[in-house]
Parts: sequence; structure tokens; C-alpha cells
Amino acid sequence: MATQSAERPAVWDIVRVDLPYADEATTRRRPALVVAVPDGHDDFAILWVLMITSARHAPWPFDVTISDLGGTGLSHASIVRTAKIAVLDTGLTVRIDELPARDRTRVRENLSQVLCFVLQA
Repeated sequence: MATQSAERPAVWDIVRVDLPYADEATTRRRPALVVAVPDGHDDFAILWVLMITSARHAPWPFDVTISDLGGTGLSHASIVRTAKIAVLDTGLTVRIDELPARDRTRVRENLSQVLCFVLQA
């Protein structure tokens, strides 16, 4: 399992998350993008994150391609999957780096659209 970083996570941080398999007793390390650090973080220590996956996967609506891997800590072409939102305990994450500034607007816009669809249902 990952251990909590000494640095407090921030919005736009790319973190490594140890996610458990649904049917096995092992975990799998995956990158994720922090999109919210809710008020009361010191009391609850939770983060809202979006899945980051390999760009070779079939695209979903609202995916955002990471334009420049330099400074992200990612080794493969990747996308932010704005339709896959999770709430995690901060202790399960380790900060890798951050999302390039030029990709943030698209992530924000696409996430807003995804959340509007959910709230209208």
C-alpha cells in the first residue's frame, strides 16, 4: 500500500494510487488526477480524483489527452478519464507531479459537463 506523502495533495496533482482488484487480494498501482480537496480535509483526509489511463484504450466521451508528459511523472501517452470519479483516502496516494496547465481548462470543462449529466438525471 502507498503511504501518505508529507506534502498535502492539491488540485491538479497527479498521484499514484494503490487500487485493490475486485476479485483478488492484491493491488494495482494507477495514476489519478486530484480534482478536489474538500473543505475539512484535515478532519476527513479525502480527495476526489479522476482516473488516468493509457491513451491506447478506446476513447470515452469527455476524455482529455495529456498534451505533454514532461513534468507529469507519467511514462506513457495518457488520458484523463473525466467520467471516472473516485473519492479516496489521502493515505492511499503518493504525489507524482502535476497536470500541465494547458490541459486543465479542458479537464475542468469536460468534468463540468459530466457532472451536469449526472445532476440532471
